[in-house]
Amino acid sequence: MRDIIWTVVATVAGAVIALSLVEVTHRIVCRLGRRSRLLAALSRHSHRPLQLVATLAAIRIAVQITTGHGADPYWRRVTLHVIALALIAATAWLVASLLLVVQDRALTRFRMDVPNNRQARRIHTQVVMLRRVTVAVIFVLTVGIMLMTFPSVRGIGASVLASAGVIGAVAALAAQSILGNVLAGLQLAFGGAVRLDDVVVVEGQWGRIEELTLSYVVVHLWDDRRLILPTSYFTTKPFENWTRTGSAVLGTVELDVDWSVPVQAVREETRRFIEGNDLWDERACALQVTDATGGMVRLRALVSAVNAGNLWDLRCQVREHLVAWVRERQPAALPRMRAEVGDGVFASRRFKRNGQEHVDDSATGPDDSRVFGGSDDGRARGETFGSRTEPVEAASTR
Repeated sequence: MRDIIWTVVATVAGAVIALSLVEVTHRIVCRLGRRSRLLAALSRHSHRPLQLVATLAAIRIAVQITTGHGADPYWRRVTLHVIALALIAATAWLVASLLLVVQDRALTRFRMDVPNNRQARRIHTQVVMLRRVTVAVIFVLTVGIMLMTFPSVRGIGASVLASAGVIGAVAALAAQSILGNVLAGLQLAFGGAVRLDDVVVVEGQWGRIEELTLSYVVVHLWDDRRLILPTSYFTTKPFENWTRTGSAVLGTVELDVDWSVPVQAVREETRRFIEGNDLWDERACALQVTDATGGMVRLRALVSAVNAGNLWDLRCQVREHLVAWVRERQPAALPRMRAEVGDGVFASRRFKRNGQEHVDDSATGPDDSRVFGGSDDGRARGETFGSRTEPVEAASTR
């Protein structure tokens, strides 16, 4: 009983001394942290794990010193083993906190709240991936070290190593998809195809990369939904990345109008509206006729903005303004459907002569039906895209 009381007193005294030393060290680091962000982060994140490590180490030393003489009772071995397991876990927690502090300190040098944050997004993506890998490695090593403290586990180590090849093959076959996603996550982190805060279009959805892990990617959609995809998706399927080389992007606004539309007037109105809009970044502004089929003329306005959000709002404003302008200023250019009722002969080919109706089926003018012939330009194009070899008939006569 006297030995047990002495062990308890020594243990409590050791824990108090350890906590006191850690508290003094913490106060000193906090005071120095006023001038150093790294020390401030250390005092904030590593205080609790350091307290636990110091306390467990002091308790273990106290138990070993006070119970080391004489026989080795069973309770002493069990107590020391339990304390050792807790000390290993606490040490792993301390090491992980120190590594996370260093990683967070490295991230503070690269800000993401700036317009041109491409480099910062790449660094943040890589650091986040390394952080997850680091935590996973520390966890696996900690569990392995804790298991090695059991004599029975150390005894079967040789047999485990002997069968490592078979177990590895079975595990690789069973976890093929998981390993594929992990490798895809590492490829995304260091390949640069996609980064955190990138604006992407996947599965027809527009959004930003909110979270990127080793197994899945979270895309924050424009309507606040989250699209969760496996990392292998971004290495096996095509997707759009609007901010891979920069945050500035281009966008289009398309309108279908009648053939009577004054294109130049629409172009001037588009230019006037965009130049007075604060969302435009003054890089691109153009209006072109991109299609003229189906009884409609398709106008496409090209605009630019500093980021995807501004571009979306600018496109909507340009579209709304052009619709209102065409409706109010050019009502004749509104889309319309034309129909002709007759006997099957085109009215444009009918004419009257001497009181009788005739149909003009003659063809006049140059032959424009051939792209690779029929004119000097067509023949030159035909020589360019035609075969460079001689005709078979000409070669056989030689």
